[in-house]
Amino acid sequence: MYNPKDHLKRLVETDAPSGYEAPVAALLREEWADLVDDFDSDRLGSLIGIKRGNSKAVPRRKIMLAAHMDEIALMVRAIEGGFVYLHRVSGIDPRVMLAQPVLVHGARALPGVIASKPPHMLRAGETRRYPGIEALVVDLGLPAAEVQSLVRVGDLVTVEGPLIELDGRRVAAKAMDDRACIAVITTCLELLRTMTHAWDVCAVATVQEEVGLRGATTAANHIAPDCAVALDVGFAEQPGVSTGAGKLGGGPQLGIGANFHPKMVARLQAVAEYFDIAWQPDIMPARTGTDAWAIQVSRAGVPTALLSIPLRNMHSPVETLDLKDIERCGRLLAHFICALDEEFLEYLSLMPSAD
Repeated sequence: MYNPKDHLKRLVETDAPSGYEAPVAALLREEWADLVDDFDSDRLGSLIGIKRGNSKAVPRRKIMLAAHMDEIALMVRAIEGGFVYLHRVSGIDPRVMLAQPVLVHGARALPGVIASKPPHMLRAGETRRYPGIEALVVDLGLPAAEVQSLVRVGDLVTVEGPLIELDGRRVAAKAMDDRACIAVITTCLELLRTMTHAWDVCAVATVQEEVGLRGATTAANHIAPDCAVALDVGFAEQPGVSTGAGKLGGGPQLGIGANFHPKMVARLQAVAEYFDIAWQPDIMPARTGTDAWAIQVSRAGVPTALLSIPLRNMHSPVETLDLKDIERCGRLLAHFICALDEEFLEYLSLMPSAD
């Protein structure tokens, strides 16, 4: 029986940085095997699960669901005296990396820790600032010669740690951004097994979002969907983050702004209210930095919406969310898909004014 928490645990504990997403794609081929009718992929590596609708129209309309499966990480830039020096792979924040356990993916997976200078050795001024990425080193606990034989410049380094269960239904882990939304898509596909829908569903785990929305760009051009819903994480309330932030457990955040088709937004809102699914507005007046940004302007343009899971501690090893929000978002998607009919594109073409 499908368990969202167990599924999410397998996703976040799989290491797959931007450009190296194959392990998650392989996992999803297993987990989605009974949920979709076929698999496809684009040449960049995004995984596409296709669940066919029952419409007799030729061709059938297609909706694209997109969540990125890559994660932020590090890369070896130098090896000196048995210590490994690092580059960022996208959005790593050096403030939260000190003393973190990591895996160096060399000739084999090597456990290590991010080393730090003892406070007794800090010079004047160093105690008042965080070290930059260039100052972080990995200590593998191995002799220098062995490190040199097992590790190469360009090897990947990922945070090592299990999913942490907090009180209630809240969990924390690395890579919730955006594996949490892969779990949303899986939840939606599970629900669609017992529901009827006319349109084809193209469930896409995109690659390389963290380094430039690349997988969403190529996948949208490959699929040519009639409309799309991108899924990502949004900022949740926490110390230092309040204005415009969502509440953990308050339901998915629905993007409102120029990146999103207003009729898509209105229909998602109406479906949520009809089925009594909690949701939260997320005001995003310009660029969003999500897959929705790339999908919207692919080909001749794709009517696009964005649903986000509220997340604390974004881009850290302890990204925190509420499992209820994953389940609610999956349910909202499933009901939205089942409401799609042949008239929906005509409805989308009637663009409202700002009045």
